[in-house]
Amino acid sequence: MPSFQTRLKITGLKPGNAPEAVMAAAIEALGTRHHVESHQLELAGGVPQLNLRFLVEATADSAENSQAVESAAMMRDAVERVALTGTLTVLRRSRGRWAPV
Repeated sequence: MPSFQTRLKITGLKPGNAPEAVMAAAIEALGTRHHVESHQLELAGGVPQLNLRFLVEATADSAENSQAVESAAMMRDAVERVALTGTLTVLRRSRGRWAPV
């Protein structure tokens, strides 16, 4: 199964939400459609960034890419209920390297 990664910048929390709610929302949303292999929070240029790696059912490359992008957008929508977001990037693992979709 192809492996994908989302990177979502977090620019702030919405009032009344704990920091832990951000990752929880991301994992829950992405997990409804895919197996989430790993998740972590990093600082990228001083800005918090969620990194989630997930698997997509193998079909054809274009369909897999479309499904990954759609799922990442759905995950972002869920996160935006608790936090303010910035850039969303979707990457696909190919020959041991991550490449933008």
